[in-house]
Amino acid sequence: MAARTLFRDIQVLDGSGAPPFAGSVLVEGNRIKAVTPAATPVPADGATVVDGGGATLMPGLVEAHSHLSFLDTADLESLGFVPPEEHILRTVRNARKMLDQGFTACNSAAAAKARLDVVLRNAIDAGEFPGPRTRAASPELATTAGLGDVRLRHMHRETFAIVCDGADEFRKTAREMVREGVDTLKINPSGDEFVPHARAHQTVMTEAEIAAVCEVAHMHGKRVAAHARSAHSVKLCLKHGVQVIYHATLVDDEACAALEAAREWCFVAPTLGINYTTLNEAGKWGITTEAAESMGVRRELETGIANMKRLKALGVRILPGGDYGFAWNPIGTNARDIEHFVNLLGFSPMDAIVSATRLGGEIMMLGNELGQVKPGYLADLLLVDGNPLANVAILQNASRLLAIMKDGTFHKAPGAERAALRQSA
Repeated sequence: MAARTLFRDIQVLDGSGAPPFAGSVLVEGNRIKAVTPAATPVPADGATVVDGGGATLMPGLVEAHSHLSFLDTADLESLGFVPPEEHILRTVRNARKMLDQGFTACNSAAAAKARLDVVLRNAIDAGEFPGPRTRAASPELATTAGLGDVRLRHMHRETFAIVCDGADEFRKTAREMVREGVDTLKINPSGDEFVPHARAHQTVMTEAEIAAVCEVAHMHGKRVAAHARSAHSVKLCLKHGVQVIYHATLVDDEACAALEAAREWCFVAPTLGINYTTLNEAGKWGITTEAAESMGVRRELETGIANMKRLKALGVRILPGGDYGFAWNPIGTNARDIEHFVNLLGFSPMDAIVSATRLGGEIMMLGNELGQVKPGYLADLLLVDGNPLANVAILQNASRLLAIMKDGTFHKAPGAERAALRQSA
């Protein structure tokens, strides 16, 4: 008989957007068996009973833009200096850290080396290491002089990118990444404000290069995700079926209209976290607020905020996930992006939580079974001490997560005062 867990005396925040309600939730195996209001008694029948004491039960968080193999470095090239053997060990530790913080699923936005995401995903799925369920991505496929090209004429350096030039090189590399087992092909069609030779407003991949990667993805049933800050890069990506648009901070009227037209199949994750911390909290690493402003970070953040508000009003799916994995924006602080959605974008706490749960299930390609507390859904659940709708910041405090369940099994079991094994109702 499958293991059973009964959560009682809880407030159910189900991730659908409906108001929380007092109730019980029964988990059987790795699925939610029943969700019932408090007025309806549920027999324990030998289940492990968790007495919530009024705590909130909600879906596990989903990181829409994860970089589990990024190592909180202060520059890009430092990632290239880490040997693959040490790199996978540190990636495994990052995965556990994310699960400890209540993230039960991660949609990768790029691996730092070709097979890191794939090996991690497979090991987690096999139960060899604790970590979130993961959609594995390739490294960022970039152009010479694009974001991720840290090479020098006189010295070999590398980082999180595989540099390609021309449609044929992009096509060949995309095929190699498919062969290695990725779920998502990541491309860098635009630049970034900290890259002098490829700024955020510049589109640095040709349409033929973008089309080549998308052609491979479509042939093999894979997805394409794009680092697309510039309006032109967003429009080219949508034209060729890129399903995950990261950033989209500098979209224009035409790009907004294209995103609205694609809202049934496309996702946007603006990654506000990295812009915010670069502007305000990177001084220890030599990036003062004045230096960040001189690079255009404040301008892009303010423009991106205005554009995300506009896209939300158009019904575009906007998800949290803020490029965590850099020294001043470290992995494990990812839930801060939910608060950014409230404080910067004007999302209601409910809308921000739905973006991190129900919409997270959709970006994980598990929209009918992940991201909600609903019968038949996967039992990825958090028991939270308090009401996240009153203060979403409590989701950043791991000590407020009384229990973390992934796939019907406790990663963090509730304390003895809350759980007891009972053999009968």
